[in-house]
Amino acid sequence: MGGDHGDRVRRMLDDGADAARSAIAASWRRSMTLHGLDPEDRGGAATLTAKELRQAQQAMEPMTRAAQGVLDRLFLAVGDTGCCVLLCNAEGVAVERRGASADDETFRRWGLWTGAVWSEAAEGTNGIGTALAEHRPLTIDRDQHFHSRNTAMACTSHPIHDPQGRLAGLLDVSSCRADATEGVMRLIAGAVADAARAIEAQTFRQHFHDARIVLAGDAAERNTAALLAVDRHDLVVGATRAARLALSITDERIAGQLAAAEVLVAGSVETDLLEAERGAVRRALALNSGNVSAAARALGVSRATLHRKMNRLGL
Repeated sequence: MGGDHGDRVRRMLDDGADAARSAIAASWRRSMTLHGLDPEDRGGAATLTAKELRQAQQAMEPMTRAAQGVLDRLFLAVGDTGCCVLLCNAEGVAVERRGASADDETFRRWGLWTGAVWSEAAEGTNGIGTALAEHRPLTIDRDQHFHSRNTAMACTSHPIHDPQGRLAGLLDVSSCRADATEGVMRLIAGAVADAARAIEAQTFRQHFHDARIVLAGDAAERNTAALLAVDRHDLVVGATRAARLALSITDERIAGQLAAAEVLVAGSVETDLLEAERGAVRRALALNSGNVSAAARALGVSRATLHRKMNRLGL
């Protein structure tokens, strides 16, 4: 199998047109020419020392803490089908794992274990490293792997982003079942995507625990984890990657005191509340002939607070 797979990799890479058309071939080409890997390498996955693993786990600790319940539930859903669950950092190092003891020997032998390095530079085309390299969800099934020694596994991965919207790591489910069908892998891919979004959302909520968390977008988009963190002045202080992409939010816009009303979808609960507040302030000002001090007294707030509200509401 090893020689046959290696020959297949080389034949495809000899055809430049195939490499241009196929995402797998493009990754194989990176593995061989950029990273200098051999598809028939008999070695195993590189593994961090115990000290290096502890350092990697500590760096991921806020996300790992937020992910515990999600990892448990995902493993309950897929563990009986011969799968293990890995939470990896942005370098492709597995820092947290869930697996059935009956499958441990197989997964440990394959390197699907904490401390193993699954970057594309280290392992060639694989679900973890290639999804990180291409920054997108990905399934690498058996002989789509670059290394012959990895062709018995099927891996489904989904990137995870930190509270600032940066790539922070990845969630992976790998199967040791030779009979895992394409339909089963599609179901697993959906479960992995949902779990990755849940980890992002939980990490975001924990990071901005003092802020109000607002769902951005309409009901049809609620599975995208498009969340905003809004302070007591209704200024956006944080946004998930999905919210940043959907609403064109950048660090610069947040630093420039971005009002939630500027980016929330018209007709949402949050914008309705802001409109109601805007109307109340307008009525108070009208009833008091535009006198801010009198309007503030009528609303039960200080003059300075009312001025801040007026600026925030664009009045």
